[in-house]
Amino acid sequence: MRLLRVLMAFVGLMLAASPAGYAAEPSANAKDYKTPGQARAAFQKELDDGRWGGASSQLGEGGAIARLKDIANIQGVRENQLVGYGLVIGLNGTGDSLRSAPFTEQSMRAMLDNLGISPPAGASRTKNIAAVIVTANLPPFAGRGSRIDITVSSLGDATSLAGGTLVMTPLAAADGQTYAVAQGNMIVSGFTASGQAETVTQGVPTSGRIPNGALVEKEVTGNFGHDELIVELREPDFTTAVRITDTINAFAKRRYKQAVAKERDSKSIRLRKPASISATRFLAEIEGLPVVTDEVARVVVDERTGTVVIGEKVRISRVAISHGSLSVRVTERPTIVQPEPFSDGETAVEPNTEIDVNQTSKIGVLGGTDLESLVKGLNQIGVKPQGIIAILQGIKTAGALHAELVVQ
Repeated sequence: MRLLRVLMAFVGLMLAASPAGYAAEPSANAKDYKTPGQARAAFQKELDDGRWGGASSQLGEGGAIARLKDIANIQGVRENQLVGYGLVIGLNGTGDSLRSAPFTEQSMRAMLDNLGISPPAGASRTKNIAAVIVTANLPPFAGRGSRIDITVSSLGDATSLAGGTLVMTPLAAADGQTYAVAQGNMIVSGFTASGQAETVTQGVPTSGRIPNGALVEKEVTGNFGHDELIVELREPDFTTAVRITDTINAFAKRRYKQAVAKERDSKSIRLRKPASISATRFLAEIEGLPVVTDEVARVVVDERTGTVVIGEKVRISRVAISHGSLSVRVTERPTIVQPEPFSDGETAVEPNTEIDVNQTSKIGVLGGTDLESLVKGLNQIGVKPQGIIAILQGIKTAGALHAELVVQ
């Protein structure tokens, strides 16, 4: 309750500093803090004391403080993927070989037919044209006439798309309808150079981008603007969802005189938009609210690269670990045996093998009440990342690792 009062006082100060027409009368608690900075410092102190939702606890303090917009999305406000098939022309002999890529020649003939030219089949053997796939992401609320970036990738055996021009290409969504049309000059960062004995390639010369290369022709209709909105967490968590609900309601009771949020599950919170404000302004006012995040105790290991990522909430019961390494070195030192002078003997090779065995082993006691102690304990054992991965897997099997172990 004390943290809630501090948060309401902070919100009251922010509203009092807003332009006329959107400010409300300061609360009784706001008089204790003369500036928003003082209210924010008091809010942070409450978090440091661990008083959010109960008694102080090292595990119950939560994670970092983040804005609502940084940890959640609005359901329905998303991008849409577009794809299309087109032709890139004007290449300097680096395009598709029409015999190896017959679809390129077929597409070229179809394009020329639309322009009123009917070339005979197999008449062209130039390599200044290439078949490509064009991809793009249509951002939310993109209206007709807006421009978006596109990515162009070779489909045939072209060696480079540098210097090419994409011919008008329709871009369709998953429903098969055309939402944008792409056209423009290619920007390719990679290059290739070859001679008779050597070839040098840097980057990817068969893929490029066209900034603002597509023109939006059709809008994507959504359900944004309705009286009910759904906030979806990027990382589902029951505790974070409840904290978001409490924070929004603390602000809404001060700003709109009513509670507007209701948690639905670990991923989504239902918002009821006040009738006196638009959906855009409503979201703009709540997306900057500070929220104390929480996360699941998790250890992520990548055996291919030896990467180990340990979350702050990971705890390990007190265990004893013995980690040893065995190295065997085999060295061949053959000896040349020469026969006596003027004898009928032959030169021979006498094998001589040396084998050295080196075995090291370290034993240590590991127990982590916090992340710093856990890392120090692993470093004291003196093992490499691959060894740490094996140790963590062994601790998990022994039941002493109180966290989720994710092996990639």
